Amino acid sequence: MTLQRTTTTAEIHTTHSAPAGAERTSSHLSSTTIFEERESVIRSYCRSFPALFTTAKGARICDADGRTWIDFLAGAGALNYGHNHDALKAALIAYIESDGVSHALDLHTEAKAAFLTAFTERVLEPRGLDYKVQFTGPTGTNAVEVALKIARKATGRTGIFAFMGGYHGHSLGSLAITANKEHRAAAGTALDAATFLPFPGGPTDGLDTLGYLRTILADGHSGIETPAGIIVETVQAEGGVNVAPIEWLQELRAICDEYGIVFIVDEIQTGCGRTGPFFSFERAGIVPDVVTVSKSISGYGLPMAITLLKPELDLWKPAEHTGTFRGNSLAFVTATAALELFDEARLSEKVAADATLVAARLRADIASLDPRLEIRGIGLIWGVDTAGIDPTGALAKRIGARCFDEGLIIERTGRNDTVLKLLPPLTIDSDTLLDGIGILAAATQSCLS
Repeated sequence: MTLQRTTTTAEIHTTHSAPAGAERTSSHLSSTTIFEERESVIRSYCRSFPALFTTAKGARICDADGRTWIDFLAGAGALNYGHNHDALKAALIAYIESDGVSHALDLHTEAKAAFLTAFTERVLEPRGLDYKVQFTGPTGTNAVEVALKIARKATGRTGIFAFMGGYHGHSLGSLAITANKEHRAAAGTALDAATFLPFPGGPTDGLDTLGYLRTILADGHSGIETPAGIIVETVQAEGGVNVAPIEWLQELRAICDEYGIVFIVDEIQTGCGRTGPFFSFERAGIVPDVVTVSKSISGYGLPMAITLLKPELDLWKPAEHTGTFRGNSLAFVTATAALELFDEARLSEKVAADATLVAARLRADIASLDPRLEIRGIGLIWGVDTAGIDPTGALAKRIGARCFDEGLIIERTGRNDTVLKLLPPLTIDSDTLLDGIGILAAATQSCLS
């Protein structure tokens, strides 16, 4: 199969003349040596995608040598609207040029007021949701820490129930409810107050999680205390694109109501339209008590995170949970523009249509290559699981590397990184989307040969 790239480098890469005397600096910056010399070995994504990236537009990203890639990573879900979307970029530039307040702690600002108004009118009110919005800090793990603290504060209990395969962040509270043993080991201290339950998907699929949960809660001799909260991803993204059934989510919500447990839904990667609706929990017709949101809420990749609380859970004293960067005005500006774009571009409908297209092509072009390959997903988050062929992850790694060589950036995830995860921008055009799947299909076929 011959794969053609439909966008040239010139379309997204602009060459700038270097100032006089800048030759040495420019030469140094055109290589990746400085990262090996100076950056911590903790770096991760750059090991799978070894290039010096310079410009990006839409669903494509370009390096210093003029090579272009289709981006199925999209900032690990932080770029649902693609790279440098014109409407968001214009709003940001206009705000900066007007000397708008860029940093304000939690002071009242015009940018924050505009975001809260847009979020209320475009997201909460149309869905009949009544949440207080807490600005928690710049990343998703900050939003999760708030959710855990408020659940404990509201109930007077300490334990949290989480799920095998789940991922919620790397600060200590979030890490305690993250299942990956490698991540947990890096804490260097005990991670307690968490009880893990099987999730419907992956190695634990088929286990009666909710029956077990009811037994734990009802049995005075179970040895496990009723938790303060239960936190769940409706789709485990880092866990390997495992999609929870609607009925399962509804029953989990009912159990939390029955036992007075705070029901927390982590929407950090699956929110902002990734599964179609703005929130992934909408498909189940449920209303969580607490919702964590980050990644694509700013729309432009700018750091921003919020925790949504039912009003009766907004029990804080002033400054009881705080942070210097809990109010990123530049992110508020692009977030407001993104909410308008989500509605006006009818992205929920577009994602639904794209999901049908992706499912059909993945099954026809990739699943057909080997019956041991498993395809699963929803909206514009899909996984190709190679564990049935190679549970070590070596095959998935080879496929991912071949994709990169052929012009596609795609992440590996799940247990042993056996799952190739498709996470393109929601704004991607059909031709580019199909080109990316074509590269993945060709790479998979080549690595299976």
